[in-house]
Amino acid sequence: MFNDHSQFSAPTGPVVQPHGPAWLRSPVGLGKAVAVLLGVVVAVDLFAVYADLTMYDVMGSLANDGDDYDAYLRDADHADSLYVAAGYLRSASFVATTVVYLVWFLRVRVNAEVFNPFGHSKKRVWAGWGWFVPFVSLWFPRRIMLDIWDASSPAGTRAPHGLVNTWWTLWLVALFTSRDQFTGYDRAESAGEIQDAAAMMLLSDLTDIAAAVLAILVVLRLTRMQHEKALRGPAPVSA
Repeated sequence: MFNDHSQFSAPTGPVVQPHGPAWLRSPVGLGKAVAVLLGVVVAVDLFAVYADLTMYDVMGSLANDGDDYDAYLRDADHADSLYVAAGYLRSASFVATTVVYLVWFLRVRVNAEVFNPFGHSKKRVWAGWGWFVPFVSLWFPRRIMLDIWDASSPAGTRAPHGLVNTWWTLWLVALFTSRDQFTGYDRAESAGEIQDAAAMMLLSDLTDIAAAVLAILVVLRLTRMQHEKALRGPAPVSA
């Protein structure tokens, strides 16, 4: 269990801060909030998986036996309503999670600057903008996360990067398949094409679920690392 504190004890002695003023603040509350919101994302994605399977089955039935159009129209309307609902829920959960996650990410970055002022290859501003700038967003957030991860590791050690790298890989796969799925669905005209698009959406949603679960593990692990390191007290860092 984490113990939430509004602020950790500040390190003693003068500390050079090449990225600007930095102070320790607890990431525990924000970390828990991000984990809960990512859990909501998983739940929404599970609903989207249900919508994907429903659309896939409806289009498959039409392709195999398209004589009963009345039944098809009822099923198609139901599948389409599920897709619309999933889209609204996905957008709402994504926006809420993004806002809280970025606040948490900036906080753990500033904390990491206190732990190790010289272990960060990117300026602090990129902890926010790095997620939105085209092309840069493909590798800056991962690099910043790894710098935070290393600075937050117990003194004299470095936590393995496997969890972060796996999460980031799945995040990129989910990102690109999500773009492809919407393009494919918009262009689909026949029942077979819509069914193929539904299959791609299913793959994308399943990948997003895996990425969100790993994101929860990353957030909780890093939050715990920073909390425990702060409670142990600052270790001297040589420039």
